[in-house]
Amino acid sequence: MRWRDQPGARYGFALVDELTYFAPQPALADLPAVMPSPFATAPHPIARRAADELRARMLALGLGALVDAPGGGKMFGALVVRDRAGRVGYLAAFSGMLGGEWQREGFAPPVFDVAARDATWPAGEAELAVLAQAHADAVAREARARAALVALEAAQAIDDHALRTRHAAQRAARHAARAAADPAALAALAQASRNDTTERRRLDAAHAAAREPLVAALATRTAEVADLDAQRADRSRALWAQILDGYVIPSAGGERRPIRTLFDPAPVPGGAGDCAAPKLLARAYALGLTPIALAEQWWGAPPATGGRHAGGFYPACRGKCGPIVPFMLDGLDAEAGPIFGADAVPADAPRILHEDAWLVVVDKPCGLLSVPGRSGALRDSVLTRLRARLQADGPMIVHRLDLDTSGVMLVAKDAATHAALQQQFARRTIAKRYVAILEREVRGEHGTIDLALRVDLEDRPRQIVDAIHGKAAHTGWRVLARAGGRTRIELTPHTGRTHQLRVHAAHPQGLAAPIVGDRLYGTVSAERLMLHAEALAFAHPHTGGTIAITVPAPF
Repeated sequence: MRWRDQPGARYGFALVDELTYFAPQPALADLPAVMPSPFATAPHPIARRAADELRARMLALGLGALVDAPGGGKMFGALVVRDRAGRVGYLAAFSGMLGGEWQREGFAPPVFDVAARDATWPAGEAELAVLAQAHADAVAREARARAALVALEAAQAIDDHALRTRHAAQRAARHAARAAADPAALAALAQASRNDTTERRRLDAAHAAAREPLVAALATRTAEVADLDAQRADRSRALWAQILDGYVIPSAGGERRPIRTLFDPAPVPGGAGDCAAPKLLARAYALGLTPIALAEQWWGAPPATGGRHAGGFYPACRGKCGPIVPFMLDGLDAEAGPIFGADAVPADAPRILHEDAWLVVVDKPCGLLSVPGRSGALRDSVLTRLRARLQADGPMIVHRLDLDTSGVMLVAKDAATHAALQQQFARRTIAKRYVAILEREVRGEHGTIDLALRVDLEDRPRQIVDAIHGKAAHTGWRVLARAGGRTRIELTPHTGRTHQLRVHAAHPQGLAAPIVGDRLYGTVSAERLMLHAEALAFAHPHTGGTIAITVPAPF
């Protein structure tokens, strides 16, 4: 494949098919000794150079318009490679589709079998569309049946109320008449009472008879909707299984594995294998090229959910690429994925700030988990260290700080204290204050941020803004200082959502200024995430006194 245009001379690079060679060629000293991890926070300089050239090429070919429209932003990747002759260049790829197309000249093709997908997807998509329309029609019929039943029940409720009111008045009149009635009159009053009971039974029977066909019709419509739901789910799963069959992932060592086996026993998330990194590595192996360094950069409009900024470099996603990319690098001399800050965690951490018979307050360092992670490499944590140090068991951890966040953290020694402290967090009576350094200067001096959050199901553990399905999240903020184009800020979370402060800082509807060193939501790398839990104040659940702890930020 060749580019329709050849603007390389303008930017100092030459184009040969998909592979773009650097001109001039980089010196050996400018290349990494081993391939940096695609999960590293910042790309290698040679990969950044490739990404910058790719961006220039995109603009020269007029592709910028495809990503600048609202919702059109896209992650692009540049993989620096060496060919068999020792020349260095790079391949380009985009995540997912670009302008509604899976393939574009000059970009690495998808990992899946395009011909097989083209033979499967259109017919499957059309079938799903028919089922979707049938489901929509069934839902409309169910709504009409439900509305008819609701209308009948409303009318019957009016009749029922009228009868009850009349019977209550008649009952009161009979009660008053019984005091002075003779035996014959009492018998008549008793018969009148029996007549009311008979009238009630007849109305109830008539109402039930009138409702019966409508209830049956609604049950039929509801079953119809459920059946179509099941049909759509079954067909969607079957189609997705057929699609997944086309994803066979290669490794540097020559092994090839179906994508399902890389995620087992978990299901394969949507979009897995379609990111730029898998496309680039697969294409490099197919062309006999050796990967050297990778950069993934977001271009175009930011997503509505936040977390991406035009020109920002981001590591490979953990949710979709986490199981795929390490397998693809197997057999290649490449660095392992980083555990952020782990090398800097002292053996005697966390430092104890307050301890009594019921609880402990510690200073958690950056790079130490609050609780053990799922993998064996992430078992070290505040919980495991304190259990060993205090010879304790039970839940202990009352609240968590992110791996990358340092600061004051509260730990219980027994179940009763743990429950009491968690109730304080639930009632939001525990005061927390954080300090952060943001990538740029923010407008205003103080304010609040209200952006609902939920997990990104396709890229855990990232969180995204979702006003419909997200949980409410509220953050207060106050500027402490501005210097060098950055902002030192105080953040006060009024809720405790995962990554709340990080997303609220980065999102365009929040502060639009990511925290420095935020490898998930930011664009500026640093030796650590510049976020620190500086202060914590709470009522002691046993003594009733106030415990207030402050630890100044180490940055």
